[in-house]
Amino acid sequence: MATATPKTENIRNICLLGHGGNGKTSVAEAMLYISGSSDRLGKISDGTTVCDYDPEEIKRKFSISTSIAPAFYNDKKINIIDTPGYLDFSGEVMQGLRVSGCALIVMDAKSGVDAGCELAWEYATEATVPKAFFINKIDDENANFSAVIDSMREKFGKTICPVTIPIFENRKTVGIVNLIKNKAYAYDGKEAKEINIDAKFADNISEARALLMESLASTSDELMEKFFAEEEFTEEEMTDALSKGINDRSIAPVMVGSALTLDGISSLLYIIAKSFPNPFGKKHERDLDNNYVKIDPEGSPAVFVFKTVADPFVGKMSYFKVMNGTLKRDMTLKNLTTGENEKFAHIYVIKGKKQTEVDELACGDIGVTAKLANTNTNDTLSASGNTMYKKIEYKKPYYGMGIVPSAKGDEDKISSGISKLLEEDLTLRYENNRETKQMLIYGLGEQHLDIIVSKLKTRFGTTVQLTQPKIAYRETIKKKIDAEGKHKKQSGGHGQYGHVKIHFAPGDNGLVFSESTFGGSVPKNFHPAVEKGLLECMQKGVLAGFPMVGLCADLYDGSFHDVDSSEMAFKMAAALAYKELKNANPAILEPVGSLKVYVPDEYMGDIIGDISKRRGRILGTGQAEKAGVSIVEAEVPQSEMANYTISLRAMTQGRGSFDYEFVRYEEVPGPIAQKIIDENKISEE
Repeated sequence: MATATPKTENIRNICLLGHGGNGKTSVAEAMLYISGSSDRLGKISDGTTVCDYDPEEIKRKFSISTSIAPAFYNDKKINIIDTPGYLDFSGEVMQGLRVSGCALIVMDAKSGVDAGCELAWEYATEATVPKAFFINKIDDENANFSAVIDSMREKFGKTICPVTIPIFENRKTVGIVNLIKNKAYAYDGKEAKEINIDAKFADNISEARALLMESLASTSDELMEKFFAEEEFTEEEMTDALSKGINDRSIAPVMVGSALTLDGISSLLYIIAKSFPNPFGKKHERDLDNNYVKIDPEGSPAVFVFKTVADPFVGKMSYFKVMNGTLKRDMTLKNLTTGENEKFAHIYVIKGKKQTEVDELACGDIGVTAKLANTNTNDTLSASGNTMYKKIEYKKPYYGMGIVPSAKGDEDKISSGISKLLEEDLTLRYENNRETKQMLIYGLGEQHLDIIVSKLKTRFGTTVQLTQPKIAYRETIKKKIDAEGKHKKQSGGHGQYGHVKIHFAPGDNGLVFSESTFGGSVPKNFHPAVEKGLLECMQKGVLAGFPMVGLCADLYDGSFHDVDSSEMAFKMAAALAYKELKNANPAILEPVGSLKVYVPDEYMGDIIGDISKRRGRILGTGQAEKAGVSIVEAEVPQSEMANYTISLRAMTQGRGSFDYEFVRYEEVPGPIAQKIIDENKISEE
């Protein structure tokens, strides 16, 4: 049965953020159930939730991708954007925030302000998205609402403003007070029953309500006058003021409840429907240059693709937000990135994995379409005009592993599968390293790559193993030597004869070849063969078989035979001379990179100590633009950086970040060089 298209002013795009395990998906499930948008209350443990529908999510029992599910409440369409809580999937969080009107940070009533909560606040701040909180698991006997609120105000400031609060008796929640309505409710499953407020709770409620009214009064002069005159605010005045405060980010409302018992979920939905911003709240969007772009629901249709899914059965699925105008089925829009026209033959609204086809979507709504051949994440498509919307910025992937096919001949299937996964996950990077002969995949952590391996198997039917990435070591020489190579072989018919004397010296880059022979000792027509012979030999060094670099070779003498000399013979002679480089004080070189670490000030000592253990050189420290964050600059060998993503996360509880970039090659210290040589000999055997 067709339903009317929700209007822009009735749409709420809410992004659920927070630490893994705090219950974001369960809160989404509870909102869908209470609003009647789902006829059953799914459970993560049973794999029956609307938002965690991917086989990997069901198996692992946590979210790995952003999913969309609309809930309808009080004539409002609430697009719930459920995001993963683990740092390996932060790219999905960035996608959800890009199209949301408000971030709802889900907290645990027992643990309070955790690292995930702080990161969610930072992500939302960077995305300039208003923030609100839902303190989940308020039914836990160890829940401490007052302590959590105190820690929130200490961490995030006076914008923190409780809107619903719990009533406890004998360490058990007996009701939740909606401070706007000034009413208390007891919950029994789906039923919310108004209860009388016991006199012993009156003072606490009155104090909390006074705090709320003070925060709301700051949104307008009229309310401020009423507040000082100690006049009561009406419910409409309070919901309107809360909406204004959320939208201008001067108020971060706090709601409480339990996704498990459904306590407080109806109050949460009420406040979202009444006071959370609709797409008009932003007033403007941002373009590529960060300039303001007016939002016009009556204007020319334009959409922004914020997510891509490579479905092996349906094909490419593009998730988009209507940024301007109304999108209608069968419309053709121009992709402003590629210049190609794309027809929206079918448009769908999506609830988890369930797609429902619709005729149109209003400005601000979220939809999905399939088979846009030349469209990818971050693309803008428009009916007219050339405004491209600001793109999502992703973290760079630095955690790399080698990929080894479990079955011979699977390389093409692996490359095809990975290319599709790269379309949907922009925090992945793939490289076929010519120097180490390894296929490498880079992600944001162990879990990230583990799931990529699983997807390659389940979606694309290819099994791979992950191995440690090889380091692209090189070799060079440190002193000058004179070397001689004579290749002489006699057999039936023509023999082989080549004889060279070469002066080798350290150089800068590859091979610098010269000749200073006299008297025709080595005819000129054989000089290129000598150079070619050296170039071929330089593919493997004399210490551990790594490529040789920085070599100067001067052919200064030799001899030849009128009949038996040939290009091949002189190539062989050059190879024999090359072997003498083991007497030229050869050394192994390793890649070294520039490291910049951004961490809260209190972790500085740990970071510097850890970098030193990694043979890093500290170049300097300083303060970042962001208050309370320090920068450590260093140079660290690439071989010591393999697990740095994981180590930094552990040292800083996920609060640290870093950039790393190759700078140059440097000589490996003696003991480590010997270990590399020994390991290479073992591997050759």
